[in-house]
Amino acid sequence: MISAENLEMSFGSRQLFAPATFTISSGQRAGLVGPNGAGKSTLLRLIAGEMKPTSGRAAITGGEVAYLKQEADIGLDVPLREEMWNSLPEVNAVRHRIDEIESAMTTEPERAIELSNELDLQHDRFRMLGGSRVEPDIMRVTKGLGFTAQNMDKLCGDFSGGWRMRISLAKILVRQPQHLMLDEPTNHLDRAAREWLREELAEYPGTVLIVTHDGDFLDHVVNRILSIEHGRVVPYAGNYSQFLEERGVRAEQQSTAADRQQRQIAQKERFIERFRSKATKARQVQSRIKMLEKIERIEKPETTSAAKFRIRSSGRVERVVLNVRSLGHEWEGAPVLVDVGLEVERGQKVALVGPNGGGKSTLLRILAGEVPRTEGEVVWAERARVGYYAQHQDESLDRRETVLGEVRKAAGDQPDGTLRGVLGRFLFSNDDVFKSVSMLSGGEKSRLALAKFLIEPNNVLLLDEPTNHLDAVTRDELLSALDEYDGTIICASHDPAIVDEIATHVYAVENGEVTLAEVRRTQV
Repeated sequence: MISAENLEMSFGSRQLFAPATFTISSGQRAGLVGPNGAGKSTLLRLIAGEMKPTSGRAAITGGEVAYLKQEADIGLDVPLREEMWNSLPEVNAVRHRIDEIESAMTTEPERAIELSNELDLQHDRFRMLGGSRVEPDIMRVTKGLGFTAQNMDKLCGDFSGGWRMRISLAKILVRQPQHLMLDEPTNHLDRAAREWLREELAEYPGTVLIVTHDGDFLDHVVNRILSIEHGRVVPYAGNYSQFLEERGVRAEQQSTAADRQQRQIAQKERFIERFRSKATKARQVQSRIKMLEKIERIEKPETTSAAKFRIRSSGRVERVVLNVRSLGHEWEGAPVLVDVGLEVERGQKVALVGPNGGGKSTLLRILAGEVPRTEGEVVWAERARVGYYAQHQDESLDRRETVLGEVRKAAGDQPDGTLRGVLGRFLFSNDDVFKSVSMLSGGEKSRLALAKFLIEPNNVLLLDEPTNHLDAVTRDELLSALDEYDGTIICASHDPAIVDEIATHVYAVENGEVTLAEVRRTQV
């Protein structure tokens, strides 16, 4: 069971959330939702005991908890298979002891009886701990998350950042603890891995608390929602769609009740004002004044702010924006991209799809000039002004800098007033612009990275998973801005809205090859 009682958390003068009391019973699967910066990751850290609350308490009772953070927690110099076993230290220690005994039996024959007796005991303990199920579980989980049999002996440090996050997730799922707390587990998953995880969690026998902005994922997994709304943690029964419906009903009821109460208050105030000076009405006036003092005011529902921005291209580019011929790239002798040909015209919005590791990010980095190609040509139009938004763009932010100072680096000679206007559209207003980057949540860092990227004048956007870490409202605003963008876009994304609604051309990138999969609509 996961519970909180009168839990409060403040940072300086800012109260992140008011006293929160809730319980997630054993076997329940709950989604924790709210806008970026509302305190979702902080709440998980409080529950996990990694932070101390300002007041109140949070607790986990009735078993072990595994906590997936937004940063990978793995041994980089350990093979993948061994790292999976390391997630089960007790049974892994027995496994290694069995290997040691079997080795000793060949080198120390004089201890054969002693070693044989201990080997029997260790085998019994291995069976009691469920050791015979571990290897099949490891292969099932790693395969479900997209790893191949050939990956199992590869060092964890040789995997990219997104794959390292998958390793962290796999370690937790192999452990099968009684409680799971997962912070944005789908951010680095392709569609196949996301669907596998969705089914895995829907059948999970323990308690699950999950943070994700993927509403469809929550619809299939959770049966309860905890919503952080303007400093309050509000519980809702049902999945994400049911939560949205119920929240709308509650907001409408609260608004109606607030309007009704305001009319009643106004009526009493008019009576008081009209008859305040009449002695014959003194008792009635005082009665109404006391009634007003005792009324518990019903507030109108607060609306959630959304980042508001439009993206406009800077300068018209030639008809053929990009021409890629016979492009190849190798990494440590292994081919990553093979004989890639690609032509992109002005106004096209190209989606690159395919499994992680297929070469999408590498192709974008080569087009952006971040990685040298092994062979072939990349020819940009003369008037092309290319902006590149990396999958982990937020990691390039200077944690010691302020929000305003970080954007100023990309703004050229634009005045601070203009920059503060831009930041305001990304929900950094007033003193927020002077906050240190180190104090921002993951979603706020993504918003800042996006603001910094979009303030630069470009007419071609190279985007690698731009909607990762964005809350639902900000994601919708970005999708709308990309749809209306009058420049050229080349975007690697697992987001169905980008692929199905925005893209004019879809290219499949798999096993190093790039092929045109579909022309969805003609560009404007």
